Parts: sequence; structure tokens; C-alpha cells
Amino acid sequence: MDKYADLHKDFPFKLKEAVRSFWQTRELQTSGQQARGKSDQGARSAVTGGKQMSGIVSLLIDVARSAGLKDDAICVSKALQLPGYFRPTKEWDLLIVSRNQLLAAIEVKSHVGPSFGNNFNNRVEEAIGSAQDIWTAFREKAFGLSTQPWLGYFMVLEECEGSTRPVAVDEPHFEVFPEFKGASYLGRYEIFCEKLLRERLYSSVTLLTTKRSASADGQYSEPCASLSANSFVDSLWRSMSVAVGESFHRDKK
Repeated sequence: MDKYADLHKDFPFKLKEAVRSFWQTRELQTSGQQARGKSDQGARSAVTGGKQMSGIVSLLIDVARSAGLKDDAICVSKALQLPGYFRPTKEWDLLIVSRNQLLAAIEVKSHVGPSFGNNFNNRVEEAIGSAQDIWTAFREKAFGLSTQPWLGYFMVLEECEGSTRPVAVDEPHFEVFPEFKGASYLGRYEIFCEKLLRERLYSSVTLLTTKRSASADGQYSEPCASLSANSFVDSLWRSMSVAVGESFHRDKK
């Protein structure tokens, strides 16, 4: 508990550092592509570079360590595949597997403009599909006799004019749910993330918003208290602490 108390005390600072790293890494990836004469691929390279979320992933690893997990239980750069029910395997962004027990599977995603309209539905379908796939695979004993794993979804969204202005919806046959009418993409993400929790598709969900200027100071916002990063790491730490404690008691028998 002392290790987590220390981490918790420094958490706002560490999260700001992770957000600052997110933007700076994107800028480096984009400028690198442009320097090699591939300016048309600059935005895509920042998405597919794979390192921009490493600061947040490192913070989650620190949480797992503070709960008593060893490094050999934490999969972050390799061995990230889990069997699925509707597909052979799914690669997660962070896995925690200890003594043949799946303890946690986490997605860490981002959405930066300008293509909010093109990518929002893809993010929604991916997150819902991944959750449905892993829970069904768990039901079918794909992970052996594991107890129910902790499932996390962490989203970082760019806060800008494109994500905060109201968006019209098409209703050619039936009305959409009222909460979506006039909602911006930021609003849609908030609704989406809250519903992921409400439907228990994920154990915890975070939605952070941040501006490009955060490359200098790491500033971020949390539009909904139930989707805060603090709630996310608290939930992860409690779940991992319970798992470590249960493992200890099994060893004592």
C-alpha cells in the first residue's frame, strides 16, 4: 500500500508527463516522415508509430508493480495476443498474466484530428467487439480456470474545434437516441465511454481530452468524473492487489 500511496501522490504530475510525451512523440513521428519525403503520410505515421501512448502504458505498469506484481507477469512489448471467440487471437496494448491466470487486459487508444468523423465509429466498433470477444472467450474457458479478468479501456482525445463543435445526425428512418442529437465528437465519446461502463463491457474506462499545446505542459481535462484516470488506476490497483493476495494465500496452503 505504501508504494501505491507514493505513486498516487505523484499521479497528477506523472499523468501530465505522459500527456506531454504523447504530443511530443507524435510531433517527432510526423516530422520524421516529412523529412523523408512522405508528408502525405505524416498524420498516419503518428498513429501507427506505436510509441505515443508509451508514457500512459508505463504509468499503468507502475500501478501493477505497486500492487505486488513482478515484471514477468506484465506483457507490454511482446506476447500480447489472447485467444478470441470470434477470431483466433486479439493483440492487446497491455496484459497481466501471472501463474497461468489472466489478470488484466487493457486497451490504450487515442484519437487526434482532423478525421474525427471517419474514425469515431471505428473506435466504437473496435472497443465493443474486443470486449464481446474476450468475455465470450472467457465464458468458453479460453483462459483455463482463470477468475474473471479486469478489462480496461483508456482513451485520449484531442480537444479542438473539430472535436467540440456540434455534429448533425442523419435520421432517414428512425430517430437516434436523444443524447446523441447535437452532441460533438467529444460528447459522443463521453456517451460511448459511459455506456461501456454501464453495460459492464469494461471494468473501468477513462476519457482524457488534451490540446496540442499540451506538448509544452502536459495539460489535460477529464470531462466526466466517472471516467477519470484516477478512478481507472484505483480500480486496477485494487483488482491486482486482490489477485496478488489470493496467490499468496494459495502458496501458503
